[in-house]
Amino acid sequence: MASRRAALALGVFLLAGTGAQAQARSLLNVQDPRIEFIRQCTAHMAGRWAHPVAVCGCLHDHAAAAVQDSDLREALLRGMRESGVPTIETEWVPPAKQSQISATFTLIAKPALQCMFDPAD
Repeated sequence: MASRRAALALGVFLLAGTGAQAQARSLLNVQDPRIEFIRQCTAHMAGRWAHPVAVCGCLHDHAAAAVQDSDLREALLRGMRESGVPTIETEWVPPAKQSQISATFTLIAKPALQCMFDPAD
C-alpha cells in the first residue's frame, strides 16, 4: 500500500513538473519583436557592415520608430527584415496608404543614413 502511494506521489510530481516545464518553454519561445527583427535583419547585413547588429538595432529604434503609421512602419520593418535595407513594397501597404510611401522614405532618410554610416552617434 505504501509503495502505491509513493508511486502515485511520484507520478503526480512528474506530471506537475512536466506542465511547469512546458509552461517555461512556451515563455521562452515568446521572443522580443526587436530581437527577432535584429536576428532577421543581420542575416542580410553580414558582410555589408562592420557592425550589423548595431546597424539593425539602430534602424529599428530610430528609422522605423519615426514612422507613426502602423501599416507603413510594419511594411518598412518587413522590408528591412527581408533585405537588410529600408524597403517598402506597395503590396505590403493598404491601397489608401500607398501614396504615403514616398513621404515615409523622406521621413526616415536621415536616421536611416545615420544608422548605416554612423550608428554609434
